Amino acid sequence: MITLHHLNNSRSQRILWMLEELGMDYRIQHHQRDPKSNLAPESLKRVHSLGKSPVIEDEGRVIAESGAIVDYLARKDSQRRLLVEEGGEGFLDWTFWMHYAEGSLMPPLVMRLVFEKVRTGPMPFFARPVAKGIADKTHKMFLGPLIASHLDFVEDHLARQDWFVDGRLTAADIQMSFPLEAVVASGMAGRRYPNIARYVQNYQQRPAYRRALEAGGEYAYAS
Repeated sequence: MITLHHLNNSRSQRILWMLEELGMDYRIQHHQRDPKSNLAPESLKRVHSLGKSPVIEDEGRVIAESGAIVDYLARKDSQRRLLVEEGGEGFLDWTFWMHYAEGSLMPPLVMRLVFEKVRTGPMPFFARPVAKGIADKTHKMFLGPLIASHLDFVEDHLARQDWFVDGRLTAADIQMSFPLEAVVASGMAGRRYPNIARYVQNYQQRPAYRRALEAGGEYAYAS
């Protein structure tokens, strides 16, 4: 049986969704973030030296990294329901979106979150104007335009189809779910990106997704 080491408010929620979509047998080992630092606990380092989630254990293997886990589960499924086979229609698109989610879209979103914490976090009063100025200028000159470019790209793609690849739910959608949930929950989608908002709303109504939320517990999309 697959063991998912699940951290609250983390990327492991999408692994739960995938396990539910595929109807795979699994158990959850829950790990909780430190309430002060919001960092993962030391217990995860006993599973994998990076101390990050998601991590799964299966048949003596320990597998980390969302993309690697999603790909592994898609291939483990005997019916290959969420996989686009090599050489098949849409395989290159599937490969692109599988890597794009964490390789291109997620980094500027994480940077935005970090600079927001710099902007609003506790600090001496005399340092606040400097920190706020640096954060605001970074967002205006670099992060804002970069994120807008990515979201325009995704919005245009979803204007033409309901799913990312092959007209059906695939592992690429599982992989793209986490950054797009953060976009919608943070209010960045707004009126400018209705197709992204629609896409997220649609898959969040899937029974497997709802079961995953119930199984995983606390999940703050934008954290």
